[in-house]
Amino acid sequence: MYSIAKEFTFSASHQLLNLPEEHQCARLHGHNYVVIVELISMRLDEVGFIVDYGELNFIKEYIDNKLDHKHLNDVLNFNPTAENMSKHFYKEIEAMFIEMYGEKDILNKVSVKETDKTIASYYEY
Repeated sequence: MYSIAKEFTFSASHQLLNLPEEHQCARLHGHNYVVIVELISMRLDEVGFIVDYGELNFIKEYIDNKLDHKHLNDVLNFNPTAENMSKHFYKEIEAMFIEMYGEKDILNKVSVKETDKTIASYYEY
Protein backbone atom coordinates (compact mmCIF):
# COMPACT_ATOMS: atom_id res chain seq x y z
CA MET A 1 0.00 0.00 0.00
CA TYR A 2 1.28 3.46 -0.92
CA SER A 3 0.35 6.68 0.85
CA ILE A 4 0.98 10.38 0.35
CA ALA A 5 -0.09 13.41 2.32
CA LYS A 6 -0.27 17.11 1.58
CA GLU A 7 -0.75 20.00 3.99
CA PHE A 8 -2.92 23.04 3.38
CA THR A 9 -3.03 26.09 5.66
CA PHE A 10 -5.49 28.83 6.46
CA SER A 11 -6.16 31.37 9.19
CA ALA A 12 -9.60 31.84 10.67
CA SER A 13 -11.48 32.71 13.83
CA HIS A 14 -14.13 30.70 15.62
CA GLN A 15 -16.03 30.45 18.87
CA LEU A 16 -17.10 27.06 20.17
CA LEU A 17 -20.66 26.67 21.34
CA ASN A 18 -22.05 24.77 24.33
CA LEU A 19 -19.02 25.37 26.54
CA PRO A 20 -18.97 27.06 29.94
CA GLU A 21 -18.52 30.82 29.62
CA GLU A 22 -15.13 30.66 31.34
CA HIS A 23 -13.72 28.06 28.89
CA GLN A 24 -11.02 29.60 26.67
CA CYS A 25 -12.59 28.17 23.50
CA ALA A 26 -15.97 29.74 24.29
CA ARG A 27 -14.42 33.13 23.62
CA LEU A 28 -13.82 34.45 20.12
CA HIS A 29 -10.31 33.40 19.06
CA GLY A 30 -8.39 32.28 16.01
CA HIS A 31 -5.95 29.69 14.73
CA ASN A 32 -3.52 29.15 11.92
CA TYR A 33 -4.99 25.83 10.82
CA VAL A 34 -3.19 23.03 9.01
CA VAL A 35 -5.33 20.55 7.06
CA ILE A 36 -3.54 17.30 6.19
CA VAL A 37 -5.03 15.19 3.41
CA GLU A 38 -3.77 11.61 3.17
CA LEU A 39 -4.30 9.47 0.07
CA ILE A 40 -3.68 5.72 -0.32
CA SER A 41 -3.51 3.31 -3.23
CA MET A 42 -2.35 -0.17 -4.08
CA ARG A 43 -1.25 1.09 -7.52
CA LEU A 44 0.73 3.96 -8.92
CA ASP A 45 0.16 5.65 -12.26
CA GLU A 46 2.60 5.41 -15.17
CA VAL A 47 4.75 8.18 -13.65
CA GLY A 48 4.86 6.54 -10.23
CA PHE A 49 2.31 8.77 -8.45
CA ILE A 50 -0.84 8.01 -6.52
CA VAL A 51 -1.89 11.50 -7.62
CA ASP A 52 0.34 14.35 -8.73
CA TYR A 53 0.47 16.79 -5.81
CA GLY A 54 -0.36 19.57 -8.28
CA GLU A 55 -3.72 17.92 -8.96
CA LEU A 56 -4.69 18.62 -5.35
CA ASN A 57 -4.80 22.38 -5.91
CA PHE A 58 -8.62 22.19 -5.88
CA ILE A 59 -8.38 21.61 -2.12
CA LYS A 60 -6.30 24.77 -1.66
CA GLU A 61 -8.77 26.72 -3.80
CA TYR A 62 -11.71 25.45 -1.71
CA ILE A 63 -9.98 26.41 1.55
CA ASP A 64 -8.82 29.80 0.25
CA ASN A 65 -12.24 30.72 -1.16
CA LYS A 66 -14.48 29.38 1.61
CA LEU A 67 -12.51 29.54 4.87
CA ASP A 68 -9.32 31.58 4.82
CA HIS A 69 -9.55 34.72 6.96
CA LYS A 70 -13.22 34.06 7.75
CA HIS A 71 -15.15 33.59 10.98
CA LEU A 72 -15.91 29.87 10.80
CA ASN A 73 -19.16 30.15 12.76
CA ASP A 74 -20.48 32.31 9.91
CA VAL A 75 -19.52 29.96 7.05
CA LEU A 76 -19.96 26.46 8.51
CA ASN A 77 -23.28 25.02 9.62
CA PHE A 78 -21.85 23.12 12.62
CA ASN A 79 -19.86 23.83 15.79
CA PRO A 80 -16.36 24.39 14.31
CA THR A 81 -14.32 22.01 16.43
CA ALA A 82 -11.26 20.42 14.84
CA GLU A 83 -13.06 17.06 14.96
CA ASN A 84 -16.12 18.38 13.13
CA MET A 85 -13.94 20.21 10.61
CA SER A 86 -11.89 17.08 9.82
CA LYS A 87 -15.11 15.23 8.91
CA HIS A 88 -16.35 18.22 6.91
CA PHE A 89 -13.13 18.36 4.89
CA TYR A 90 -13.21 14.60 4.35
CA LYS A 91 -16.75 14.68 2.96
CA GLU A 92 -16.08 17.74 0.77
CA ILE A 93 -12.86 16.27 -0.65
CA GLU A 94 -14.46 12.86 -1.13
CA ALA A 95 -17.23 14.46 -3.22
CA MET A 96 -14.65 16.34 -5.29
CA PHE A 97 -12.65 13.15 -5.93
CA ILE A 98 -15.80 11.38 -7.11
CA GLU A 99 -16.59 14.26 -9.45
CA MET A 100 -13.03 14.48 -10.81
CA TYR A 101 -11.91 10.85 -10.88
CA GLY A 102 -15.09 8.84 -10.55
CA GLU A 103 -13.75 7.28 -7.36
CA LYS A 104 -13.25 8.07 -3.71
CA ASP A 105 -11.15 5.11 -2.59
CA ILE A 106 -7.84 6.96 -2.62
CA LEU A 107 -8.90 9.35 0.18
CA ASN A 108 -7.76 7.78 3.43
CA LYS A 109 -7.82 10.42 6.16
CA VAL A 110 -8.14 14.15 6.78
CA SER A 111 -6.59 15.76 9.84
CA VAL A 112 -6.94 19.27 11.21
CA LYS A 113 -4.31 20.91 13.40
CA GLU A 114 -5.25 24.00 15.39
CA THR A 115 -1.85 24.18 17.08
CA ASP A 116 1.50 22.43 16.76
CA LYS A 117 0.46 20.13 19.60
CA THR A 118 -3.15 19.26 18.73
CA ILE A 119 -4.60 17.24 15.87
CA ALA A 120 -8.02 15.76 15.08
CA SER A 121 -8.63 13.26 12.28
CA TYR A 122 -11.52 11.69 10.39
CA TYR A 123 -11.41 8.54 8.27
CA GLU A 124 -13.82 5.78 7.26
CA TYR A 125 -13.15 2.06 7.42
